[in-house]
Amino acid sequence: MNKAEPNFYQDPAVIGNPKAYFDFKRAQGPVAWEPYHGTLMVTGYDEALAVLNDKEGVFSNAASVVGPIPGLPFKPEGHDILAQLDAHRARMPWADHLVAFDGAKHAEYRGLMGGLLTFKRLKQNEDYLYDLVDRLIDGFIGKGAINAVPEYAHATTVYAISDLMGIPMEDRPVLLQQIGAPPSQLEGDVGKVGPDPLEAMKPLFDTYLRDRKETHRGDLMSDLMNTRLKDGSEPDFEVLSGLARFLFAAGQDTTSRLIAMGILILADDQELQARLRADPERVKDFIEECLRFDAPVKVSYRLATRDTRVGDVDVPAGTIVAAALMAASNDPAKFENPEQFNIDRPHVRDHMGFSRGPHGCLGAPLGRMESRIAIERLLARTSNVRLSEEHHGTPGNRKFNFEPTYTFRSLSDLYVEFDPA
Repeated sequence: MNKAEPNFYQDPAVIGNPKAYFDFKRAQGPVAWEPYHGTLMVTGYDEALAVLNDKEGVFSNAASVVGPIPGLPFKPEGHDILAQLDAHRARMPWADHLVAFDGAKHAEYRGLMGGLLTFKRLKQNEDYLYDLVDRLIDGFIGKGAINAVPEYAHATTVYAISDLMGIPMEDRPVLLQQIGAPPSQLEGDVGKVGPDPLEAMKPLFDTYLRDRKETHRGDLMSDLMNTRLKDGSEPDFEVLSGLARFLFAAGQDTTSRLIAMGILILADDQELQARLRADPERVKDFIEECLRFDAPVKVSYRLATRDTRVGDVDVPAGTIVAAALMAASNDPAKFENPEQFNIDRPHVRDHMGFSRGPHGCLGAPLGRMESRIAIERLLARTSNVRLSEEHHGTPGNRKFNFEPTYTFRSLSDLYVEFDPA
């Protein structure tokens, strides 16, 4: 293994241009070892799909968010580490949340949440979203310029998930502050992530849920608090609290990144703007190509619980496997000319922007709807959306700031100018 290669987990240049890193790794093969933390980087589409679609319990989601940092709380021993993992799981980052659950526990609680995010509920939320984004646009349309990340992308998703869940208006700024920024890969913050990174939000959410046990308020948290498991029993309250907090955190953050990236792509392509304004129905395909081209999540991690193989590589038990979603969605073996942004691409939804398999994004339908409406209405209300050269430089010399996190692809800011329609 060659330590002369870029460090995916700590190199600032990789944050700004992760595709170059993934191309570098793919040149070593669709499955290749990463030398700094000993992870297995999976950049091939078919190989990543095989890992994500695992139904045999070979790959655990216990390390899915932060991967190899701060490291496992035990030293893997033998050819099967499942018993070791179960004994130490409670000490691992995000252990208290659905994203790190495995097996029957994950299937049961994911099914419970899926039963709440129904088509009917999303359809009811759609009317609210149209009104919401128009009110947001009303607030800045006269200025001719905005920082699209906080003023539009983030505002849209925060209000949308808050309305869906029934979070009081006055509590939303407090909760957002408690979530904080994504853990930094440069400053060692990832090592501080505990089993419940959303613990600061717990008192408020526990109050909401207990209130809804007494009074059904017609929102998602009311349904969550009054739901039952398949055997008719009440779900554990602590798990419900975790589900509600994780839904709020994930429900606004990932989609915000997607909307911001969509605006960046449009602001650099006047021809594509004109095409989508003339045919708004194609915004759906535009969102799918955004998810393929430059999605909100770069990598999803799995822990090999027993000796196995990925592609042609032997993988010992205890290995962190990095299923590189961005790389898989840009694999030239799967997508012709992947470096080109093309909304006419055949099989436009074959990407891995929302991951795949048993742990594929539960909120994908909501994220697609929020993103579509936000882009559709921005195009309808404006003309000539363009990047601010003062903040982002001239064509051919663009510069953007991204949050220093190796798991997510998150613009820190995006300054655009526009003319009212």
